[in-house]
Amino acid sequence: MVFLTPLFLLGLLAALIPVAIHLIRKEKPPKVMFSTIRFLKKTSKKLILFQHIQQWLLLALRSAVIALLVFAFARPLFDQTVARLLDADPMSAVIMLDLSMSMRYEDNFDQAKQEAIDLLAGMTSGDEVALIAFSNSADVVRELSTDIDSVRSLINSFDEPGYGTTRYMPNLRLADQLLETSRYENRAVYLISDFQDIAMNDSEEGWKLSPGTAFNTIDVAALESSNLVLTDVRSPEQLLEDAAEQQILARVRSTGTLYLEQGDVSLYVDGDLIERVPVDLADRSEQVVTFSASFDAQGTHTGEVRVSGDNFAVDNSYFFTVDVLPKIRVLLVNGEASDDWFDDEGHWFGLAVSSASQSPFVLQTIEPGELSMANLRQNDVAVLLNVGDLSGGQAAALTSYVREGGSLLLAPADRVTPEVFNRQFAEIAPAIIQSRGQLGLDDYLVIADFDRRHPILSPLGSDWSARFQNHWSLLADEDADVLMQFDNTEPALLERSAGQGKVILFASSLDLEWNNLALQGLFLPFVHETLRHLVQQNPKQRAYQIGDSLDLDPLGVAQSIEATDAAGSAIQFANNNFVTTATTPGMINARIDGNLVSFAVNGIPEESNFSRTPVANLYDQIINPDTEPNQSREVRTAQLIEELERPQRVWWWVLCLVMLLILAESLIANRTYR
Repeated sequence: MVFLTPLFLLGLLAALIPVAIHLIRKEKPPKVMFSTIRFLKKTSKKLILFQHIQQWLLLALRSAVIALLVFAFARPLFDQTVARLLDADPMSAVIMLDLSMSMRYEDNFDQAKQEAIDLLAGMTSGDEVALIAFSNSADVVRELSTDIDSVRSLINSFDEPGYGTTRYMPNLRLADQLLETSRYENRAVYLISDFQDIAMNDSEEGWKLSPGTAFNTIDVAALESSNLVLTDVRSPEQLLEDAAEQQILARVRSTGTLYLEQGDVSLYVDGDLIERVPVDLADRSEQVVTFSASFDAQGTHTGEVRVSGDNFAVDNSYFFTVDVLPKIRVLLVNGEASDDWFDDEGHWFGLAVSSASQSPFVLQTIEPGELSMANLRQNDVAVLLNVGDLSGGQAAALTSYVREGGSLLLAPADRVTPEVFNRQFAEIAPAIIQSRGQLGLDDYLVIADFDRRHPILSPLGSDWSARFQNHWSLLADEDADVLMQFDNTEPALLERSAGQGKVILFASSLDLEWNNLALQGLFLPFVHETLRHLVQQNPKQRAYQIGDSLDLDPLGVAQSIEATDAAGSAIQFANNNFVTTATTPGMINARIDGNLVSFAVNGIPEESNFSRTPVANLYDQIINPDTEPNQSREVRTAQLIEELERPQRVWWWVLCLVMLLILAESLIANRTYR
C-alpha cells in the first residue's frame, strides 16, 4: 500500500488528543468523611469495571475516528508502487543554455545555471537529458543520457559565458535532431536565455520542431538594462611614413531599457592615452566622435577606443592596428628626356609622383644609359617610359630584378621597337607588342571596360574620358590579366606576375604625345594606385570579430609561429595548421618567423543591444501545429493518480467506516455518562 498524499499522515498525531484529554481530566475520587455509611448504596465491583471498559472503548473510538480521517485524506492505494506512479511517463529532454556575451550582464548567467540545476532536480532516474550550451553555434553538446548527475556537474563547471552572439535556430535544429534518437515519446526542449532581438535574425520560415515536442522557455534577463556600445570605429589600416595626421571616427550608441545620456570616449595608441572626448546623448541615441592621431614611427601600432559611463564593461573597447610603411622609392627611367617640359616624357609622371608636399613616394630619375642592377636594387619599383635602347645586360638586369621580387611599370611609345621589346622582355612582359594601332586623322580610342574589383581601379570610379590617338596593339600572355580595354576590345592595361615580382604594361604613353590622359583628373590617383599596388602586398586582414577563423599563415610559407590570445595564454595549433578561432576581444600577438604581428579581435556590436524579443514570437514560429498543448509533469501525474485511484476508492470506504464509528461513539458516550 502507498499513500498518494502522504503529508496528511502527520495528522495521526491528532489521534493523541483524546488520550491527552482523558489523562488531563482523570480525577482521583475525593475522600469524604461520613459519620455513618448506612445511607450509601453499595455498588458492585463488576459495574465499576464495566464503566472503565466503556471509557477505554470510547477513548479508542475517538482516536480511531481521527486516525481513519487522516488515513482517508492520505488517499491509500493498494497494489501500486511509488516508482510506477512517478515513472510511468518518463521524459527525454534537451536543456539549451545560452552562453552568449549578453548573458554576462549582471547575474543573468548565475540565474540561468540555477534554472538548469532546478530542472535537473525535478527529473527522476528514469528520465534522459541532453545539454546544449550555445551562442552562435553549439559550444558544448552532451547527448541524451540518464546520467543526470554528470549533466549537473557539467553545468556547474561553466564559470562564465563567452563573447559570441546569440543564434537560436541552428541550435534548436540540433536539439530537435538529438531528440530524434530519444527512447521516450514524451519529448521536451527547455531554452534558458535572455531572449535578445538579435537571436531571431536567422529565423527560418517553415521550419518547426518535430510533432509532439514540447517547447518551454525560461527568461533570465534583467528587468532593466543600460549600456553604451561602440557600434563602429573607422581607422586607417596602412599608412606610409610621414603621413599627415589621421582622423579616427567612433560611433557610440545607448542601448537597453534605461537611457544613458552621458559618457566618455577615449583613444589609446600603443597603450598611451591620446585624447578623451565627452559624449552627450541627451537629445540623440548615438553620436560620432572624431579623434586625431599621428603614426610617425615605422611598424605596427595598436589602438584602442574605449567608452565609459555604463555598468557593462565587457563591450567597452574596440581594438585596431595601423601599419606604418616606409615611403615607396620609385626609379624613373626617362626614355625621352628634354629641357622643354612639354616634350619631356617624364614630366607629367614626375608631377603626379612627387609634386605634393606629403608625397608617399621618393622619386629618382635617370636616363636609360644609367640603368644598372645597383640602382634597381635601391628602389622598390622601376618605371620605363618610352625606353627603346636598352642593352642586353640592362634587359637581363631588369628581368632578374623582377624575378627577385622587384616591380616594373612599362609605358612604351614611339621610341620602342616591337622586335627588340619582345626579345628583351619576353620572360616578364604581360604581352607581345604586335604593331602600332592605325587610326584615322580625327579618330581616337577611349577606355570602354575595366576590372572594377582590381585594387588599382576599384577606388577610381568610372569617369575615363581620356582620348587615345595612338596605342600599341598587344597580344596578352596566357599568364597575364587584362585590367583595362579600349573600345575596340584591344588591351589597354595588363598585369603579370613573374617570379616574386609583378609587371604592369600600359599600351600607350604617359605623357601628352599619344593621349590626353595626363590632363584628366584620374591621372594622379591612377599613377599612385598603380605604384602602390606594384610595391605593397595586398593588406592582410588584421581586424576580426568573435567567432572568425584566423589563418596566421595563409600562404603556407611560415617556418615557425608562436602566438598568444587576448588573455595572454599561448595558442596551441593542431596538425601543423596555424589556424585559430577568435574567442576573446583584444589583441592576438603572433611572432611569425621572428616578426611580431598583431591582430585585433572585437565583439559583435549587435550582441550589446539588449532589446528583447517577445517569447511568444519564438514559440509561435517553431511549434508544430500537430503538437498538442503541453502539459506539465504535475498535471500528467495528477491525471495518472486519478486513473489509478478511480477503480479502488479506498478512502470512500474509510469514510463510511468513520461514519459508523461516530455513531458507535455517540451510543457509548450516552450510556457511559448517563
